[in-house]
Amino acid sequence: MTDQPHEARAAEAPTDPTQALLGLLDLSSAEGAQTDEEIFVGSSARQPGRRVFGGQVLAQSLVAAMRTVDSSRDVHSMHAYFLRAGDSDQPITFGVQRLRDGRSFSARRTHAYQNGVPILSMIASFQTPDEGIVHQDTMPAGMPDPESLPTTADLLGRLDHPVARAWAFERPFDIRHVDAPLYLTNEGSREPRNAVWMRSLGALPDDPNLHRAALAYASDYTLLESILRPHGLSWVQPGMSVASLDHAMWWHRPLRVDEWLLYVQSSPSASGARGLAAGRIYSREGELVASVAQEGMIRVPPA
Repeated sequence: MTDQPHEARAAEAPTDPTQALLGLLDLSSAEGAQTDEEIFVGSSARQPGRRVFGGQVLAQSLVAAMRTVDSSRDVHSMHAYFLRAGDSDQPITFGVQRLRDGRSFSARRTHAYQNGVPILSMIASFQTPDEGIVHQDTMPAGMPDPESLPTTADLLGRLDHPVARAWAFERPFDIRHVDAPLYLTNEGSREPRNAVWMRSLGALPDDPNLHRAALAYASDYTLLESILRPHGLSWVQPGMSVASLDHAMWWHRPLRVDEWLLYVQSSPSASGARGLAAGRIYSREGELVASVAQEGMIRVPPA
């Protein structure tokens, strides 16, 4: 990678990544399809290497399911498997099956298709708001304020490389690492932990479902870094191959992604070329708004 003036690169960047995110989550309906699924179609954000970002497919699959559920019911969990790599140059078709509508809960299955085969399979559950017992894990103490941390553009904005440019200027979220980021090197603690502050670059409409879907989108950015840290690996490790295998998410409380959220991540295990990572997402006021778990494939060439 070579240096490039920050001002020159900024002029080339998309003018509004937030509007690009809203466009990705605005699926269209496909009328008249002869199938037991309700069909929706979405676009993809162009990516270096043409591989669809997993968080995008998660969020779009969730939006498709939301379109078939009564607006009085909120998503509280989803479980998804990434089956194939998607092509960001092609649209994605989403097929939703209505599995159950009970007195309090609804369940939906979404398949995301390209070229006639599924690239992701997801089941999501929705609930009518209810009262009950309440407790939560406490937000970690001593975290620096997000305003004191560098942005991705600060760290990568002068590098003339397509991936660096995409991460620095084209992502719709501002991601700020509490620990030393793993973009180019692995410095600092070798503990299997990671933490970032994140929020959307711009304000989003006052639609709770949109904020929940956007959180699913952002939850896929940095979770596997908790697996890389103890092994001294960074995202540019020569010959390393990384892919998300599955993704589970639980929404606990109302949230806004256009306000700062602390994403605390840890990895309890790695073996068999797979690593498990878990995440907790807190509002700035300390409310636990969501939990995440993901297993990833991580292959490193023999030393």
